[in-house]
Amino acid sequence: MKSRKIAIAITGASGSIYAKVLLDKLMKLQNQIIEVGVVMSDNAKIVWKLELQNEDYKNYKFRFYNKDDFMAPFASGSARYDTLIICPCSMGTLGRIASGISNDLTTRAADVVLKERRKLILVIRDSPFNLIHINNMKTVTEAGGIICPANPSFYSMPKTLEDVAETVVNRVIDLAGLENDSYQWGEGS
Repeated sequence: MKSRKIAIAITGASGSIYAKVLLDKLMKLQNQIIEVGVVMSDNAKIVWKLELQNEDYKNYKFRFYNKDDFMAPFASGSARYDTLIICPCSMGTLGRIASGISNDLTTRAADVVLKERRKLILVIRDSPFNLIHINNMKTVTEAGGIICPANPSFYSMPKTLEDVAETVVNRVIDLAGLENDSYQWGEGS
């Protein structure tokens, strides 16, 4: 298994539980990962505290970068980050990526992975979608990105809110190309 470099961007969209479960999973999969870099928007920190009632994002051993730090390694293709996962991804962030606007580290990193033909996974969380959202998703998909809506599945019989979120995160981990022990349809009950 090839070791990976992964960047995580957390925006201020509702759904901090997805970001938390993703960071927890990546901690468990560190044997497959060389480096994880994380950037959080100011709103992401506010929403995390509101929704999860803590600031536990400060406890992860990953390297965190300021949202305006264009010197972060994943702001350049030469750093060879394999994957950028934006989880959750706000519609504003999606729109800026679709329009090619690189006004912060998250959108610059997205621009970089797209131009380098690497993996961009956007875990969008808004609902319903308007036509602008749909067109932005189409644009990003045509540019090589993957839209992975935060739509949980229930055939694994999740018991807790974290179990529900994990159904989405397991899909993201699979899309990122990491080996993950998770529920697979048709592989027994």
